[in-house]
Amino acid sequence: MLLTLRWFYCAALLLGCAATAVAQSAAPSAAPTRTVQPGTLVFKLKADAAAAGSRRPGPATLPAALTTTLRAFGATARPKFPRATPPPAARAGVAKAGLVDLTLLYELTLPAGTTPEQMRQRLLKTGLIEYAEPLYHYQPLQQPNDPQADSAGTAGQYYLRNIRAYQAWNLTRGDTSIVIGILDGGTRFTHEDLAGQNQLNRLDPIDGIDNDGDGYIDNYYGWDFADHDNDPERARNPTDLAHGVMVTGVAAGATNNGRGIASVGYKSRFMPLKIYSSTPQGSFGGYEAIVYAADHGCQVINLSWGGVGAPSRFEQDVISYAALNHDVVVVAAAGNTPQDLDFYPASYQHVVSVAPTTRTDERSLIGTFSHRIDLSAPGEGIITTLGFTDTDYTKTGGSSFAAPQVAGAAALVRSRFPQLNAAQVAAQIRRTTDFIDDLPGNVAYAGRLGSGRLNVFRAVSEQPFSARVVSRTATPDRTFYRAADTLQLAVRVQNLLRELPGLTVTLTSLSPYVLVRQGEFSSTGLLATLAEADNAAAPFRLAVAATAIPLNTRAVLRYRLHHEASGYTEDQYETLLLNPDYVVLDANNLRLTLTSRGNLGYEATDPSRGEGVHYRQGPPLLAEGGLLLATSATRLSSNVRNDKLGTDADFESVAQVRRLPEAAPNQRAEGRLRDALPTVAAPGTVGVALRQRATARAAAPHQNYVLLEYQLTNLTADTLRPLHLGLFMDWDLPTDPARNVAQWDAARHLGYVYDAPGPTIYAGVQHLAGGQPSAFSLDNSPAAPTGPVRLSDGFSRAEKWLTLSSGTTNATAGLPAGTDAAQVVGAALPYLAPADSVTVAFAVLAAPSLAELQATADAATAGYQQVPTKTNPATLAGVRLYPNPTTGVVQLELPAAPATVRLLSVLGQQLAVYRFRQPSAPLDLSAYPAGVYLLRVETAAGAATLQVLKRP
Repeated sequence: MLLTLRWFYCAALLLGCAATAVAQSAAPSAAPTRTVQPGTLVFKLKADAAAAGSRRPGPATLPAALTTTLRAFGATARPKFPRATPPPAARAGVAKAGLVDLTLLYELTLPAGTTPEQMRQRLLKTGLIEYAEPLYHYQPLQQPNDPQADSAGTAGQYYLRNIRAYQAWNLTRGDTSIVIGILDGGTRFTHEDLAGQNQLNRLDPIDGIDNDGDGYIDNYYGWDFADHDNDPERARNPTDLAHGVMVTGVAAGATNNGRGIASVGYKSRFMPLKIYSSTPQGSFGGYEAIVYAADHGCQVINLSWGGVGAPSRFEQDVISYAALNHDVVVVAAAGNTPQDLDFYPASYQHVVSVAPTTRTDERSLIGTFSHRIDLSAPGEGIITTLGFTDTDYTKTGGSSFAAPQVAGAAALVRSRFPQLNAAQVAAQIRRTTDFIDDLPGNVAYAGRLGSGRLNVFRAVSEQPFSARVVSRTATPDRTFYRAADTLQLAVRVQNLLRELPGLTVTLTSLSPYVLVRQGEFSSTGLLATLAEADNAAAPFRLAVAATAIPLNTRAVLRYRLHHEASGYTEDQYETLLLNPDYVVLDANNLRLTLTSRGNLGYEATDPSRGEGVHYRQGPPLLAEGGLLLATSATRLSSNVRNDKLGTDADFESVAQVRRLPEAAPNQRAEGRLRDALPTVAAPGTVGVALRQRATARAAAPHQNYVLLEYQLTNLTADTLRPLHLGLFMDWDLPTDPARNVAQWDAARHLGYVYDAPGPTIYAGVQHLAGGQPSAFSLDNSPAAPTGPVRLSDGFSRAEKWLTLSSGTTNATAGLPAGTDAAQVVGAALPYLAPADSVTVAFAVLAAPSLAELQATADAATAGYQQVPTKTNPATLAGVRLYPNPTTGVVQLELPAAPATVRLLSVLGQQLAVYRFRQPSAPLDLSAYPAGVYLLRVETAAGAATLQVLKRP
């Protein structure tokens, strides 16, 4: 996998998660959240799914199959950026790496009662889209509370001295042709320090006509993406957000006009794009505004807002479009959360992330700190325009007002060095900062405040060296690493600024859990500006610690780029995710993720928490997989979807799932989980502990399945009668997940799914041991006729119970043409007494044909073996078992109690565990098929093994 190093892995949720989001100012308020915009979803077509004719200007054409799916749900899609054009091909017909095609993006309006997550699953099943995500609304945090602040206070605009702006203006005062996009809460055009500073779109005067044909009518002054009109001025009322006016003053307020303040950008102009709404009907418009700013000539964009949470591929695409397709310097506030964390958009690739400092250049106590930060700038006591009147100013702080200083500096650099591209401008600013890590307040945060504090004079006067690790390839290619893993990293380095006489890259681990065994390479000869070098011939070698790695550890690696003779040194960081809360078994053809809470494929449906189920490195086969456990319709636990537009989370992890020692190339994993004990207040749980085990074997004929065993222990004081355990599997087999067929092979106890139009792969679940098998096939399509279970409107507790308790009466779905099929394959146990245990075993299988799937099922039946029971030397006498043979119940008499009794197959498979506290008790074997079984009796006095014959 090729990874750009500004990307830092995390185990956070990708979709539907709560995340702190603020306009980055200092004044605190009630904790805001990043919320999902209701009723909308954004998706990106796969490039090869777009119609060939769509490569002309304009949106890509939706494939007919996708249009049919949307129509069936009553959903409507429109191009997200209808005026976008595909990225141009570079010279020699090769597209520039990283360019983004916004013509592939569509926004979907959802029908009433449908959540973004439900529709996301439907879209992914078509196989025609790259991703589908909610759109987020970022709530601003700060509104000014000191409108009468004295701009002529004793400190004045101290920050202009700190960053040496006055000396920089002796060399360049910028240029009115350089436009900074201020994407925020709107502006005040008549303010004395903003009037005349804004960029006008003279091609579209206000006359009710879209004169320039850009799709925006009368966007002469800018655009309001929150209220969807051509007025980007903040509403003149006391409750509206003045944040944008304040940010604008710092970056591009009028300078040398004898009034108020001076801005860093001096002559630079600003483009006001309002992204916060003044009306209840409006919505957050930050990312739409980024595309507009890039399309309309902004060379710099300032984003003084963001949030803590999981990264979004849509948002990253928009950032990349501005930075790569349009060569824009994107600057963002690093956040006002005083922790080491990811903060977006500042932590996205191609963004200059800015943290706030104090008057004395030490870390601001409110500021975020991390290895993702590029540099710092003053962020306390910042005097700027306010905007409630035409002459007011305020003193404020936070990373919101550190970022526009850097945006203003970027505008000066672009004016001073017009030959530099956006990446080079960012490097110029990064490499000319003043080092501050050795200040007393910064020592503890060394390496996490960026390269230093902004120095504008150095940025416009010096010619520094700067190289960058722009990508790396890991072998093996994984999103995480386990204890004792080894890996290699091949990196590609680009020289961004002055030509380097030579370059050495040294890799160091800052984590005790990763050891760098070989961590240095040097380029040969002169490295010209924009030239590249790599260590593909001799990659870095790393090893993960063998033990004691905490759960979900993020190990930081440092790349030090240096050239000793010239004195050039520059650091860059990335992280590796170690020991996540799931395991991936990949010893054979079936690559399967098992989570600590019993999910298969992913934790719920979150693609950032798991690697799915794949066959022979093909596409993912499973949309959702998990456990159903029930003793009735009212006592049921699960970790799969429900009928409340969400996902059940009834199982908690007791012991993290982990890989066990196993002779290579085979693999084993084990974890423990449980649901809650039922109470009078919450009677709906079952009260069972589960030990889950998984085994993958590499040798034929076992290379196409993974064994799953569940040892169930009754934690309650009552006998659970009956007890059902099942695996819910929402399969999505290629090439058309909406045309799958689900079948049941009664002879092999095998539920399986295949693609009806032209089967290229078969996948399924086989019941191997424990109780009587059950299978229930489901039609997941919204067009499915009314039936006992309809997944399209959710999965209720009553429906879940029905799938577990109906035997095999509903074993097929989708015949003959196929549908969006799912299955529950389970086991029905007659009872489980208090403190007793029983083992249920399944195999998850895949194969390219039905015959091979059946052969795999036969191999799984033969290959399912636990550790054979060993005979205890101390033989226990006096054990009696009758009647034997039996058709169901047998009586067991013991010479002593207590005793543990294990029911085994003739292959040594443990099927159940019973604990006897009395010398005589019945055993009910009626749930087991006819055949020979072993009873292993263990007491303190010794052990005995008896055979019992079960008749039909």
